[in-house]
Amino acid sequence: MHSVVERELELKLVLSPERAVAVPARLTYRTDDPCAVHIAFHIGSEHPVHWTFARELLVEGVFRPCGHGDVRVWPTKVEGRGVVMMALSSPDGEALLEAPATAVSAWLERTLRVVPPGSEGERLGIDDGLAELLAPTFGRGRVDELWLRDPWPSDESGDGE
Repeated sequence: MHSVVERELELKLVLSPERAVAVPARLTYRTDDPCAVHIAFHIGSEHPVHWTFARELLVEGVFRPCGHGDVRVWPTKVEGRGVVMMALSSPDGEALLEAPATAVSAWLERTLRVVPPGSEGERLGIDDGLAELLAPTFGRGRVDELWLRDPWPSDESGDGE
């Protein structure tokens, strides 16, 4: 069974140093995708804008600047309040968002209780998938002949005659 941790909150889209617009957003964490966080921004269009990036990036960004390229996150203070800044960049444009640090931190703590740091790989089932993929094939009580047969018989084996 998979769990989901969600949080609705209001972010600010920073348009200039003097101007910001409120943007409703939903933070989502799913245990079936344990390394990622998902953010949906409701910007007044028919469909929200979705971003997905590493949970570890957001966890680190609450404490210190991190990330490069498409997603950068850092803590700061605005008018005496702790905020988490997120700079997002894509071929469609760029956005600078300001999120309340206490709300983001509380939501992240809930995700970390559901899937502790370092245990994400266990949720992915990679080991089980690899074991199944690499297991010998059995058919009708005997090992499949294709599994045991030499794929490149030598000229001396007599298989070619």
